[in-house]
Amino acid sequence: MDLIRPQGHIVSIVENSEPLEQKEMKMKAASFSWECIFARSMYQTPDIIKQHHLLNRIVNWIDEGKVQGTAGDVMSLINAENLRTAHATLEAGRVI
Repeated sequence: MDLIRPQGHIVSIVENSEPLEQKEMKMKAASFSWECIFARSMYQTPDIIKQHHLLNRIVNWIDEGKVQGTAGDVMSLINAENLRTAHATLEAGRVI
């Protein structure tokens, strides 16, 4: 909690593995929220158009070279050998 400033905000896209330290967050008036890119479309929220705008912004960043994919290898044919190789690659902590 040393990293969060007073009235700061923490956003997560993954589940936490341990309970959050709420006492320190409360003292700093900090907040926490979850983010899921599909929440708007899954629940047809009133601001669903925002997802369209966000995705367009990401596409522009990709086109401008500001964002790059993390793919290292492409395994196009789905077969037992490629699945074994892909699984071993992931277990080794590398990106496919």
